[in-house]
Amino acid sequence: MNGFPLLRRVLQAVVVLWAAFTLSFVILYLLPGDAVLTKLGSAEGGPSASPEQIAALRAEYGLDDPVLVQYGKHLLAALHGDFGTSVATGDDATHQVLTALPPTLAVSGLALVLAIVFGGGIAVLGTFTRTRWVSQLLLSLPPLGTSLPTFWVGLLLIQLFSFQLRLFPALGSTGFASLVLPAVTLALPTGAIIAQVLAKSLRTQLTEPYIEVVRAKGASRRRVHFGHALRNAGLPALTLVGVVAGNLLAGSVVTETVFSRDGLGRVTASAVTAQDVPVVQAVIVLAAFFFVVLNLVVDLVYPLLDPRVSARKEVPAHV
Repeated sequence: MNGFPLLRRVLQAVVVLWAAFTLSFVILYLLPGDAVLTKLGSAEGGPSASPEQIAALRAEYGLDDPVLVQYGKHLLAALHGDFGTSVATGDDATHQVLTALPPTLAVSGLALVLAIVFGGGIAVLGTFTRTRWVSQLLLSLPPLGTSLPTFWVGLLLIQLFSFQLRLFPALGSTGFASLVLPAVTLALPTGAIIAQVLAKSLRTQLTEPYIEVVRAKGASRRRVHFGHALRNAGLPALTLVGVVAGNLLAGSVVTETVFSRDGLGRVTASAVTAQDVPVVQAVIVLAAFFFVVLNLVVDLVYPLLDPRVSARKEVPAHV
């Protein structure tokens, strides 16, 4: 009986991946421009490229086939992890994307840790402190964090911590120090979202009847807040973490461009500029894969943290 929900979630993940592949194919196909002409324009001087050169390159990349045939071939190849050859570089698109993935995962992973620490700390302290102005100040930070443009935050951090204080490098991908500013840039809006959700959930939990029962039994304010309210309030925030973790990969496009870092973001930006469809599709499907895997993990962990979820699933529908 427990296997059916898992099977349903896996099937949903497969549908999401198929939808990501299909929508990206349709959108990229409908976009104006031509990757072959872009390649020949940069390599051969644009108008000097002969019709024979254009036709030969189209045939090489299968772009002379009808759109449905192209879709079928690409989908079948993608099922085997093959997204074709990069039109811009001639390299295998899958290998190109996977090679660029580790630096992006390093930044995104550190950003997620910082976001959880910053967001959780602000929410907990803002709802726990008895000093009204401190609470208002802390809880006013998350809305501000979500409203700041990522590229502006990155440039501000570079100006302050690289040019003024000279604590961290402004550009590059070498060493742990180069991770700090990009990770903080990504963590600020993500942590602000986590803080908003966790703070709201904490306020709700602190008004629940069971909290009054715990207080009546003589539990200290610290125990009520951290031992009972926070444990239950953290569950919605956990669900949110599964969503924002996938969004960090998307945010790396802007961040890695601002900090001139090697990684998935720069590969994506270059592929979009060159209209390199195989590489763009590989990036989109990879991002969707991380998104569905993270959410699947959260779905599996959630009942372990809150047994009431499993209990509700076992109750017959007519009860």
